[in-house]
Amino acid sequence: MIGWPQIVLIAVVILLLFGGRKIPELMRGLGSGIKEFKDASKDEDGEGKANGNDEKSLK
Repeated sequence: MIGWPQIVLIAVVILLLFGGRKIPELMRGLGSGIKEFKDASKDEDGEGKANGNDEKSLK
């Protein structure tokens, strides 16, 4: 189990490796990647229902 001291240590190591200026840029990239993933999964769900492949039509 990871506790607070380990989280702080990981944060310090990341800060030392990437520097304070790069971390916001990395977080923005991570956030946009997560947003694209969510949008793609929503689009995929919408296509199945639009084509009549939802659970109600299968029964």
